[in-house]
Amino acid sequence: MQTELSRKLGVEYAVFGFTPFPAVAAAISRAGGFGVLGAVRYTAPDDLKRDLDWIEAHVDGKPYGLDVVMPAKKVEGVTEADVEAMIPEGHRQFVKDTLAKFGVPELAEGEASGWRITGWMEQVARTQLDVAFDYPIRLLANALGSPPADVIDRAHEQDVLVAALAGSARHARKHADAGIDIVVAQGYEAGGHTGEIASMVLTPEVVDAVAPLPVLAAGGIGSGQQIAAAFALGAQGVWLGSLWLTTTEAELPSPRLIEKLLAAGSGDTVRSRALTGKPARQLRTEWTDAWDDPRGPGALPMPLQGLLVADAVSRIQKYEVEPLLGTPVGQIVGRMTSERSVQAVFDDLTRGFEQAVERVNRIAGRSEEQ
Repeated sequence: MQTELSRKLGVEYAVFGFTPFPAVAAAISRAGGFGVLGAVRYTAPDDLKRDLDWIEAHVDGKPYGLDVVMPAKKVEGVTEADVEAMIPEGHRQFVKDTLAKFGVPELAEGEASGWRITGWMEQVARTQLDVAFDYPIRLLANALGSPPADVIDRAHEQDVLVAALAGSARHARKHADAGIDIVVAQGYEAGGHTGEIASMVLTPEVVDAVAPLPVLAAGGIGSGQQIAAAFALGAQGVWLGSLWLTTTEAELPSPRLIEKLLAAGSGDTVRSRALTGKPARQLRTEWTDAWDDPRGPGALPMPLQGLLVADAVSRIQKYEVEPLLGTPVGQIVGRMTSERSVQAVFDDLTRGFEQAVERVNRIAGRSEEQ
């Protein structure tokens, strides 16, 4: 499971693992993959510094990276309060009514929301980078496409590779023109923000569109057999996110949420704007149904929706209101049927990969016996 890209980065397996949990990111790197910490939830620089310090102490000298959510176009002078003021009162009332319908308690007086999508904002993302570039990260990934040109230049000056997610060959070519180093071809099956083209179609299209840049395949991948298929399609690695949610190192806020993930099938997710305002694949719940119902007000554009529902999501998670309880996750959730360690996941991936390669070799008449 090595490629030119994995050898360049000094990792044993060409498996790039995105996760919001420092313990998972460190475990991925220790297991021979490449852990990538999601930074979108870090609004305070000291919090990010604390967790990067922890990773440094627990990664055993193995390489790791950071994923930010940063728009390519800079917006000057816009504060969170400015954005909050743009949220219509009708949408605020819809949130209140939906929570009341399911009996969701209020947060305690003075208790702040524990979940807030503000990492997309220019000033927040740049403070994250100011912290991150003080650490020996090897990769900077951006979930909203190519980061601003000065960020790419700054990363390259520090010998940090830059990756950008793409949902189409057209987007991938724009990333290549912007000077990024790696394209993540994220298919329709993926959790979180995703486009409308399935991985089997998207991966070879992107590989051809940006050659010779390396491409990582993402979306619906959770087995070694699928990794072998991604390599056959021209990818130099895979980008896995959902698979780590039910690992023992993960820090999901709710036991009931873990139970829902373990019980879910591959058809139990939906692409909904309910969480951030952009189509994001997540568990289908009464919450997503309410926002997707044409009789309702509909989701606001990003970033208004994320700010609107931040407190609501925190309340739903804290009080474990099962009908509304969800999380971004891909269609691979159907394979996530038990809690396992990150190392156990890697053991399963490598076994499956070996089996797939042996199967193809037999078909091609190139068995080991020959």
